[in-house]
Amino acid sequence: MVRLRWARHLHGGLLAWVGGVALQLQQSALWPWWGYALLAAVALALLRGRHVLVQCACLAALAWAITGGHAWLRSPSIAPHLEGRDLDVVGVVQAMPQRQDVGWRFRFEIEEARLAGQALPVPAQVPREVYLGWYVASLRDEVQAPQAVPEPVQAGERWRFRVRLKAPHGQRNPHGYDYELWLWEQGIRATGYVRQGRADPPPERLAATFKHPVEWARQLVRDRLLTRLGSAAGGGPGDGLKAAGILAALVTGDQAAIDRSDWDVFRATGVSHLMSISGVHVTMLAWLAAALASGLWRRSAMWGRNWALRWPAPQVGAVVGVTVAALYALFSGWGVPAQRTVAMLAVVALLRLSARDWHWRGVWGLAAAAVVTLDPWALLQPGFWLSFVAVGVLLATDRPDQRSEALLVFGPERTVMEDACTDRVPDGGVRAWRAALLQRGGALLREQAVVTLALTPLTVLFFGQVSLVGLLANLVAIPWITVLVTPLALLGVLLPVLWDAAQACLQPLAWLLAWLAAWPGASWPMPMPPWPLALLALVGATAVLLSGPWSWRVWGLPLLLPALFWTAPRPAPGSFELLAADVGQGNAVLVRTAYHSLLYDAGPRYSPESDAGHRVLVPLLAQAGEKLDVLMLSHRDSDHTGGAAAVLAMQPQARLWSSLEPEHPLLRTRPGQRCEAGQRWVWDGVQFEVLHPLAEDFERSRKSNALSCVLRIQTATVSAILAGDIEAVQERELLARGVSAVDFWLVPHHGSKTSSTPELLQDLKPAVALAQAGYRNRFGHPAPAVVARYREAGIAWFDTSHCGAATWRSDAPRALRCERAENPRYWHHVPPP
Repeated sequence: MVRLRWARHLHGGLLAWVGGVALQLQQSALWPWWGYALLAAVALALLRGRHVLVQCACLAALAWAITGGHAWLRSPSIAPHLEGRDLDVVGVVQAMPQRQDVGWRFRFEIEEARLAGQALPVPAQVPREVYLGWYVASLRDEVQAPQAVPEPVQAGERWRFRVRLKAPHGQRNPHGYDYELWLWEQGIRATGYVRQGRADPPPERLAATFKHPVEWARQLVRDRLLTRLGSAAGGGPGDGLKAAGILAALVTGDQAAIDRSDWDVFRATGVSHLMSISGVHVTMLAWLAAALASGLWRRSAMWGRNWALRWPAPQVGAVVGVTVAALYALFSGWGVPAQRTVAMLAVVALLRLSARDWHWRGVWGLAAAAVVTLDPWALLQPGFWLSFVAVGVLLATDRPDQRSEALLVFGPERTVMEDACTDRVPDGGVRAWRAALLQRGGALLREQAVVTLALTPLTVLFFGQVSLVGLLANLVAIPWITVLVTPLALLGVLLPVLWDAAQACLQPLAWLLAWLAAWPGASWPMPMPPWPLALLALVGATAVLLSGPWSWRVWGLPLLLPALFWTAPRPAPGSFELLAADVGQGNAVLVRTAYHSLLYDAGPRYSPESDAGHRVLVPLLAQAGEKLDVLMLSHRDSDHTGGAAAVLAMQPQARLWSSLEPEHPLLRTRPGQRCEAGQRWVWDGVQFEVLHPLAEDFERSRKSNALSCVLRIQTATVSAILAGDIEAVQERELLARGVSAVDFWLVPHHGSKTSSTPELLQDLKPAVALAQAGYRNRFGHPAPAVVARYREAGIAWFDTSHCGAATWRSDAPRALRCERAENPRYWHHVPPP
């Protein structure tokens, strides 16, 4: 083994390793496998060099090569010619299924696949791991099967399904969630759904297997917990299924079990980190296991075998504690905080076993290197940065005499756990107890304040908001969840009646959090700054928190200001910008002028528990710091109004314009104005005009598409038209009213065959045409004949399935910026032309 001279420069070596992983994650395409093998061989050969900088560079190159090799081990995606085809597959349910209102979502490990009876190679053409949905029969099936209700599925069961698969494709929006990265990290190389048409063979459960026993156990515990608590009455924040979902997340790590409205409360109060398996949960169980094991080991002489003479009890306890921590982290889903805790526990245990004493930075850095080596793509997850930065800042700002191994593994909740787990009892009666409690309370207050300030730049960068009640909420929630609710929930696995006690304990905390979240200004939305400004603010926050004279620490405050007061650049007066969000099969276009904003349509509703408003538009508007003046809904179809309720709830000042019928549910909660041809207004030198429908159109018996609000936005030289779902008849009416040349054209009806007539294209002659349509949607939009028609007319064609979110500016009317073209990575799907 090479003896490295940087042994005393461990921190630099670890930093080089993590840096090498981070650099490889910036690749837009993978090298050939032999390129990574060659790089690893060269790095290992040069690692024998005597210069520290050379060795660090070799470590970075080796980390790059190992990460690239790790990526090559991912199975290929589904062959393009098999997308959308009916495949008969046999395989095993790989992970705990997620229950939804309309069925199940679960990971499935394919063992064999057939197309029309012909065997297909796995994983050469059909990936081994896929993500399937099994829903109540819906319109996606051409012919419905009677009573096609999904059966319960269990991890480890072998099933035969007929499925339709597609490549792992996700929505790409500015600052949006990278779904394709999550699929890549999980090893999932295709997504799809179970077919249930009359012509399809019914799903068949073949056998129960012993594969994936951990997932089987997780599901068993979760289902028992939800069954026991799911029938609880009441509608408060801590009642019924809501409490059951929170406890299921604390016990099994199933965060999908938590209700969406509860997540809104947790984010507003800054306690989301407590509603999953965090470092303190893992360490608490490890400490109990270590204490029990070492205690029994010491008493082995009582049974005639003095094992403590052969192996010291503290070392036995350390090994048992780490083992239990690793098993529990696996059981809870192996999240980043759990990985960090297990890695740090393992390092501390190994140091004790080898009688070594490392500086805290070495333990902290080695744990980070271990996590990114096992899961390189965790480096791109907010949880990684929040977890490691919180612990690192606490260690850096603690006084040297207060730094301990406990802080490394417990993280920000160390003080609570020391109180809960220590066997030291204050002497001196009530006064001593009061002094001890005040000391511990002061320490908890200080540590929580440190974490809150230090993580503010990161929470703004990742989530676009800061919880102003987070400090108060965490002061109550951390000890309550850590010392009371979580132990009861875990012990309920052995004694289920304790789940009832955990639910009862959770109710007052849930009510308190809901009350805090309802405070005016409880959560402060902020535009997401560029990451260099967030990094600068993190340095400033750490400088303020470090020990030392205030005359030096105060210089960290100016470093916070650029990130906290950053605002997204807006168009100049007299110009405007369009951002067509990637919402799948639906419309949603944000129109921005110098001081005003309008949202045209609100995207689709994906399922009873999910829509484009909650998933895409609300975060997009919040992260850009947008305050809508108008929400215009072109017509009533759900792919245009699905996210409207969520948008209006978060933008109460926005006025509603639409062609909705008076009895529409949205108009019952938010009165609006009907859009009619001839309405005009001017914002910041930009003219807006409604071109359709006419007032008399509402009196005719027309289908909803014919009533689509058509909006023209124009300056003195440039214009854009947003056309909703108008069809050929309405297009001819627009031409008859004199509508002509346009620079940007939102393709009507997502590129359907019923729209975009040759006569329209000949008269409008747009420079840029954009269709908002979902990848491989069930309607076949945009129709190939329509796409060909635009291209034959010499019109630049774009669609969101290939482009992602698209940005068009009036000061550059012939250009369109596609989100998929910005910072591409090798895990991102490139749809075929």
